[in-house]
Amino acid sequence: MSPQFYNENAEALAQQYLSKTFDEVHQSWHQLLPAIIENPNARILDIGAGSGRDAKYIAQSAINKHGDINGTQVIAVEPASILADIGARQTAGLNVKWLTDSLPALSTITKQEVSFDLILLSAVWMHIPVSDRPRSMRKLANLLKPGGKLVISLRHSASTDEAEQERKARKMHVVCADELKQLATDVGLFTKLETQKEDDKLGRGHVSWQTLVLQMPDDGTGAFPFIRHVAINDGKSATHKLALLRVLLRIADGHPGAVLRREPSPFGDRIILPVGLVALYWCHQYKDLIDSHKLFQRPGNNSNMGFMTANGWDKLTHLTASDYRIGNLFTGDDAKALCRTLSAAVQNIKKMPCTYITLPNSDKAIFEVANKTVKAKDSIFLDLQNLEQWGEFSLPESTWLAFNRYACWIEPVLVSEWVKTMAGYAGNAQYKSPENQFKLHQALNWEEPKRTTTEVRKRFEQLQNSLGRNEKIHCIWSDKSLKNKYDIDHSMPFARWPNNDLWNLLPTDSTVNNQKSDRLPTEKKLKEAKDRMQDWWQVAWLDESVTNNKTDLLENNRTNEQRRFFAEANIALPGLSSDNLSIDDLFEALVMQRGRLKEMQQLREW
Repeated sequence: MSPQFYNENAEALAQQYLSKTFDEVHQSWHQLLPAIIENPNARILDIGAGSGRDAKYIAQSAINKHGDINGTQVIAVEPASILADIGARQTAGLNVKWLTDSLPALSTITKQEVSFDLILLSAVWMHIPVSDRPRSMRKLANLLKPGGKLVISLRHSASTDEAEQERKARKMHVVCADELKQLATDVGLFTKLETQKEDDKLGRGHVSWQTLVLQMPDDGTGAFPFIRHVAINDGKSATHKLALLRVLLRIADGHPGAVLRREPSPFGDRIILPVGLVALYWCHQYKDLIDSHKLFQRPGNNSNMGFMTANGWDKLTHLTASDYRIGNLFTGDDAKALCRTLSAAVQNIKKMPCTYITLPNSDKAIFEVANKTVKAKDSIFLDLQNLEQWGEFSLPESTWLAFNRYACWIEPVLVSEWVKTMAGYAGNAQYKSPENQFKLHQALNWEEPKRTTTEVRKRFEQLQNSLGRNEKIHCIWSDKSLKNKYDIDHSMPFARWPNNDLWNLLPTDSTVNNQKSDRLPTEKKLKEAKDRMQDWWQVAWLDESVTNNKTDLLENNRTNEQRRFFAEANIALPGLSSDNLSIDDLFEALVMQRGRLKEMQQLREW
């Protein structure tokens, strides 16, 4: 597509597009829309949204169906900025979010880590060069929910001088329904609808249109059955394979912000993570299994794993799994030992599971590590930027999305197989009988962040004491003045998404908190609380002038709290850069995460 052409002719093109209604243009498939809109939390992506006609119709249809209070969201993507401005004015007041993005990368959309019930490409496919179409189709398939629909209209042009001039001006290419169907089949989509060629609604004799509706079956990428195959059927000389799968699942489920970038490859886009983060989670899950429960993780009489070095792992036996967390600061000998431990873990991950987890009937590795040498330091703060020092870890985007979407189904399989594997080792002979294996299940409980609000309560009381007599901190949700009776609420319910980060803990009126319970705030309620939430973040954790007469130590604590606040947020929430320091961007990511939790867990709303 040429944004220049569409920007230069934006007003005329918008008038042309808006001269026809949604029903006129999309008559061939519009009967499928009501079933999608039936879902009050449907998510629709309109790529090449132009003047906003289609996005407006869909958003208004959701209001007509569910009223003003509904969770349906339309994301409109338009690379031509002037045309997008016209579209944004058309959809003002509706739940339509406009973004600048384009195929084949769709980098802005994919950073959101969300999937869609419907993706619409109206008069877009002809702008994509043939060489970019396979990647574009893979990207679109990865953005679809199971059962989601992809609607693509194909613009066919007669071989005339007029058509040729238009193709050059708009940078259009020849399209073919058979080519499109084959690309869809390659990524696991099936063709639900294919229309015959129809006359152009604007009366252009050299133009005709054809529509294809492609649909995603349950996990059409094949990633879910592949993960299950590795967990259940693949050979295991130790627990390395299961450990790596569980680490990646935990990162995908709890830390969507960990994605550094996406890269194209001949076999599909790949997700790039900091390998230091993978190593940190590796140590987290093995820590208590090995040090506390003394469980063998390999056959034979030697309990030592490749990452358990004398100058690293063995010097950290006084720590627990919960110490290996984002936002923690290590100093002195502990910092040096941790650096060596992470380096050893990276080497072990690269040498063992990454080498031996391959495509079925192939020696092609699924996971890749590009590691770097890191010198042991006497201070290390655990955030994404520091964990990037060890290099990068790469996995298929389809596998990442399967971990992201099906974590609650995959993890029990991994744990069950891990228990069976450990029970079969001679060093764990006392657990061989089925009645003793429940202890192995208990040992594999993932050490979640502790549900504690003590730290935030201390900060609240410190701030209350420093305020004037007539100044009070207000409830995030109700704006009530808070006095002695208050609670610290998890904005995203801890019972459904165990997150005890500073940004997620908010002062709340006790009665209001009881009403909210473990429900998810609606998007409307979350946005209404934005100013109060951001004010609390600022005054509690980010404003260096909060306390008076600070010593140098207090100054250092304040700096560490600021670093921890953003370190936790930037990895937990989707679409944030590892160096993000914007609370506006943080809030936008929080709104997106709310939508992800609603979609994946079908949570009750408040």
